[in-house]
Amino acid sequence: MQIDFHHTVTYVTARLAKFSMQDANIISHSAQYVDDAVNSGSIKFRNKAMYSRISSAHKMLDYRNFEELANHFTWVPFHFLPGNGGKRAGDNPDGSFVNKLVCYPDSYVAEDMMKSCIDCHDLPYGLHRLGITMHVLADTFAHQGFAGINHQINEVEGLKKKDDDNTTLLDKVANYFAHCFNRETSKIINDAFPLGHGAVLAFPDLPYLKWQYKNGFGKEIVRDNTKIFMDAVKRMHQAMVCFRMKDPDYTLEDWDEIPAKDLNKIEENFRAFEDEEGEDRHMKWLKSIAAGDFSFAEKGEENLSYIHNGKDSWKYKALKTKRESETKHELFPFSPEFLRSDWKLFHDALQIHRIDIIRDILPKYGICVA
Repeated sequence: MQIDFHHTVTYVTARLAKFSMQDANIISHSAQYVDDAVNSGSIKFRNKAMYSRISSAHKMLDYRNFEELANHFTWVPFHFLPGNGGKRAGDNPDGSFVNKLVCYPDSYVAEDMMKSCIDCHDLPYGLHRLGITMHVLADTFAHQGFAGINHQINEVEGLKKKDDDNTTLLDKVANYFAHCFNRETSKIINDAFPLGHGAVLAFPDLPYLKWQYKNGFGKEIVRDNTKIFMDAVKRMHQAMVCFRMKDPDYTLEDWDEIPAKDLNKIEENFRAFEDEEGEDRHMKWLKSIAAGDFSFAEKGEENLSYIHNGKDSWKYKALKTKRESETKHELFPFSPEFLRSDWKLFHDALQIHRIDIIRDILPKYGICVA
């Protein structure tokens, strides 16, 4: 999914889960920042203090460079959560180990991830952890059927927009993977298979798209992204209500549910905002929120924005720098406010999330990944 979903739709869903405007802003900003936190390593301060953080994305990497993609550790814990075939811990899906790694919407693995998140409710980074978790949960829907490793399961053949020969989509893939794409079969023929949904580019992330393809095991897959995205919204809303109630097993009452009018408006926006670029759809969502299209606010009451870098960004407020990346020898001014900054709390949550997924949750399912 892209910024239109991870930021604005997450915000709308959080507000409909009855989080305050301030808390919903932290949750949604964190959800999107998972795709923008591209730097790792140590931050050094002038007073000799240090802070170490990890990255959760690699924006500059090219999906065509399969080997380089495979060398990064962000994909499984943050973007392609293994689904264990939708089975409980202790049970295995049919087939090889790879089948355990394929994303599965709202899996038992995802439920365990949510429980771990709720355990952090009262910690300073609790809301930031929730935003990160919502990013990963949403991606289990959009990335279903793909795995965060190099394997033929991610291979695609016969890609097309449903009910349309969709030459534009095929040409786009063919041009992008020009060195290893067979136009006759619409198939990547390189020995190194794509990582994640690289072979279908952004198609799983476009909320209005209906499309189909044949996966690496020869199975015909038909996708209705609008339905998938709506399912993600409903599950995220349920998860956020459970977080607010501090109870992973909380059963939603009638007053907890998303009003039908709001659900209809979310679906309407998914279908109506047909821009190919996520940033363009994001702007339309921001306008929809500001226009009072949802029950949580009147027109003009909530003007949401997202600044991931530069002045007024979380990083700027924490480190007083407009740079996107730091030099090795750069020293930053330290103040006690740094310890309470959203940037620092987000990175605290990012590290805890990764440790919980890799060390505690996945091993229960017999899954060991870097």
